[in-house]
Amino acid sequence: MPGNSSTFVAGLTAAALAAVGFLAFQASASAPADLAGGQRAGAPAKTAPRDPRHPTALPAGSGAGERVVYSLTADRVWLVGPNDVVTRTFKVAPGSVDPLPGSYAVTSRSGAVTGTDGTPIEHVVRFTTVRDATIGFSAALDGSMPEPDPAVRTGGIRETVADGAAMWTFATIGRGIVVVP
Repeated sequence: MPGNSSTFVAGLTAAALAAVGFLAFQASASAPADLAGGQRAGAPAKTAPRDPRHPTALPAGSGAGERVVYSLTADRVWLVGPNDVVTRTFKVAPGSVDPLPGSYAVTSRSGAVTGTDGTPIEHVVRFTTVRDATIGFSAALDGSMPEPDPAVRTGGIRETVADGAAMWTFATIGRGIVVVP
């Protein structure tokens, strides 16, 4: 009977993998074209509601609790502390690949590395991957905040050195990141 039970388990495993593959295909095939890519060029049409009199005000509907909020259209970050109080907000320079709007968590951090573009960076806070491009915040040691180069797939969201230090202190592993349009 040992041969029969291993054949049975192998058959169940194959069936489960086939089902997961089929469901993944269905999900990707039914995703709207503007959501499937995550590319900067296909920027979301909708924006998170903001008070036009206060362009640095935290976007409505950006969650609750301590978190980092990143607006794709405003290229702005808010560090939100206890009681939904904004402790810091600042402009950023996005990479050429954007994360999709949604909720994430900080998954890894690095004190100092070399960026995809070859620039030495520090205070790297990563939170997702989009089509093999790692998405995260970082500060270039030379202070540069370049425009995204569409020829280079990079998910690095550049901050100033001072803003990068603030992000590093605030965005520890597991900290929530909310991306809004």
